[in-house]
Amino acid sequence: MEALGQVEDWPVGLAATGVGTAEETIATHGDARAIFPWASVTKLLTALAALIAAEEGVLELDEPAGPPGSTVRHLLAHASGLPPEGRAPIAEPGTRRIYSNAGFEALAEVVAGRAEMRFSDYLSQAVIEPLGLSALLDGSPASGASGTLDDLVAFGRELLAPRLIAPETLAEATAVAFPGLAGVLPGFGRMDPNDWGLGFELRDDKRPHWTGKQNSAQTFGHFGQSGSFLWVDPLAGVACACLCDRDFGGWAKEAWPRLSDAVLAELGGTGAAP
Repeated sequence: MEALGQVEDWPVGLAATGVGTAEETIATHGDARAIFPWASVTKLLTALAALIAAEEGVLELDEPAGPPGSTVRHLLAHASGLPPEGRAPIAEPGTRRIYSNAGFEALAEVVAGRAEMRFSDYLSQAVIEPLGLSALLDGSPASGASGTLDDLVAFGRELLAPRLIAPETLAEATAVAFPGLAGVLPGFGRMDPNDWGLGFELRDDKRPHWTGKQNSAQTFGHFGQSGSFLWVDPLAGVACACLCDRDFGGWAKEAWPRLSDAVLAELGGTGAAP
């Protein structure tokens, strides 16, 4: 894909990008087997593991977890009241969208406790091994995974046509959880509403955003401070991933949406409404 060649003009040292559909990886650019940190894209792996645990009966989405009044669902949706870091709540559950690494760490502890194994082992057995990924969680379940572009594109393809969870579960996880909550989208400022699913950040009508103008409102995914992103546009039937060696910043706010729009245009259609 010519669109992926845009990365050659990015102010980065190394970058790898790729695009896939549910059926295949369409194209990659850069070293698709180089290992990069995923940073907060890790949350998508952790969320999928939690959803699998719910389907397996290891836990329930609406069981208590986190601060008083919070549930597993609140933790997944950044609505538990926990701050970005630390375990002392700064809001009542379900009243604000507070992006929280601590919430995902608490979530992983619940999964580990119910499954009676280390969370990294559960993640490996439930997600990484079944998908044939080489990715590794060697740090926080909120931000500590690393892996290749091949891994990330394969993960995106799974989210277009899930095999590890029921389509109905993914549909629930990519719909707005606790509608109407305002909050800060890291790197982009306050959004009202700041819509989020169960671990998946939802594009909806957010502006500005790290995806493209041509991405549909149904687009979901995540980006990381390490310069990583994965978006899945179910309307277009496309997943797009990026890993690089420069942290997220102003350069990415310009480059990522431009790349996303070019990818969708080159594929002959967009997910955006006319």
